[in-house]
Amino acid sequence: MSVPPPGRFSLNQATTQHWPLADVVAGCVAAGVAGIGLWREPVAEYGLRRAATMVRDAGLTVTSLCRGGFFTTEGWREDNLRAIDEAATLGTPVLVLVAGGLPPGSRDIDGARRRVADAVAELAPHAASAGVTLAIEPLHPMFSADRCVIATLGQALDIAERFEPGVVGVVVDAYHVWWDDTVYAQIARAGARIAAFQVCDWVTPLPEGVLLGRALPGDGCIELRRLREAVDAAGYTGPVEVEVFSSEVWARPGREVLHASVAGYLRHVA
Repeated sequence: MSVPPPGRFSLNQATTQHWPLADVVAGCVAAGVAGIGLWREPVAEYGLRRAATMVRDAGLTVTSLCRGGFFTTEGWREDNLRAIDEAATLGTPVLVLVAGGLPPGSRDIDGARRRVADAVAELAPHAASAGVTLAIEPLHPMFSADRCVIATLGQALDIAERFEPGVVGVVVDAYHVWWDDTVYAQIARAGARIAAFQVCDWVTPLPEGVLLGRALPGDGCIELRRLREAVDAAGYTGPVEVEVFSSEVWARPGREVLHASVAGYLRHVA
């Protein structure tokens, strides 16, 4: 297998959903992969400090932690403060925020977006003291009602620009932004505020449950290399995470998915 360029390819843990954390770490080491994006739930199941020690001893860099946010749910503040501390313990500078959808019974999407901005402002001092960037991830508009009222990179930047770039930034996720005719202008606008870059592909027809309508790089219709070139031109030099939600991908052996992710990255992204 080809070894990815050091410091750029990263496997987001979600891509190998059913691969136990210890096996993901061992697989990355065996494949010459230097970065891994982690999720809070499997990390908690394994044990936060135990996971941090394992990843560090393996020589891997934790490129991001997913996820905080969901600011319209009860207990959001305490959960997000914990998430910031977890990111710091794992040694990752990036906590991905998914804003959350409309509050129950509400149709006020403008109000929900103001609530997101207020929540980020409330969390920013703790994130700054922990050395963690709050990375706002816009999700495709089809998720606005239930998952994320921040639907474009421009909306994410409208919030992030109120803070220093190292405190609040944005995530450029190909799955969620590729359709937007302003995305390249917004990537240029983002500049140093790009905290994470994630790639997968968009397949049609979408399966039932559109959240799982993703594919490995090269298996869909997104101009992934063009997006990568745009974030590079904006000054981003960080990792490129392959993050895929797909029942078909998850049904494959983890090691096979890792190798296919690297191959797709090298062929269609790098």
